[in-house]
Amino acid sequence: MKLQGAIFDFDGTLFDSMYVWDTAGADYLRGLGLEPEPNLGRTLKTMSLAQSAAYLKEKYHLKQTAEQITDGVSRTAEHAYFYDVQPKKGAKEFARRLQESGVRLCIATATDRYEIEAALARCGMGGFFPEILTCTEAGSGKDEPQIFREALRRLGTSRDDTLVFEDACHAIETAKADGFTVAAVYDAHEEKQERIRKAADFYLNDLTDFDSFRKLVSAI
Repeated sequence: MKLQGAIFDFDGTLFDSMYVWDTAGADYLRGLGLEPEPNLGRTLKTMSLAQSAAYLKEKYHLKQTAEQITDGVSRTAEHAYFYDVQPKKGAKEFARRLQESGVRLCIATATDRYEIEAALARCGMGGFFPEILTCTEAGSGKDEPQIFREALRRLGTSRDDTLVFEDACHAIETAKADGFTVAAVYDAHEEKQERIRKAADFYLNDLTDFDSFRKLVSAI
């Protein structure tokens, strides 16, 4: 593989931030005086913000508009992106070396753009990712391939020479089914690790060993 482009998920792949979304929806509902269902975070984790808002509106009969719900959930989480969340071990150096190798980088994420930009800027990584695409902008969650297709279009690279980096099983399977080569990145919040190992082309325990990764990619 002559690697020319890389599409990175953000939460759980580049940044150790999945914990933010474990409770964001539930915290939003509690702020409205409602008691969330058990494991609501697990239910919402495969959805885009727009899909999550639609689910919450229907499930809890909310009077707020879908846009107001989306904004409310996002603002519940935004403090963490502005002040707390950190890159996963090795992520900054990994991105830097990819960029220095001439690889074009893009982020494809379910999280709002302004939160991603705030976290990247705070951690000195904004310059690595000139393209950021959200599920809201793509019009669907990662249970559909549109976000990966649009990210590829923005990179201007061929599918055969572009690698998708993901931690979530459903996103990995979506990208693979659409013909992308996928590198799975381990995250403790994703339980389906054996299924991921079978689906992905590469499995990375972390992002600390760039040289070994590059040798693996060059071999195909």
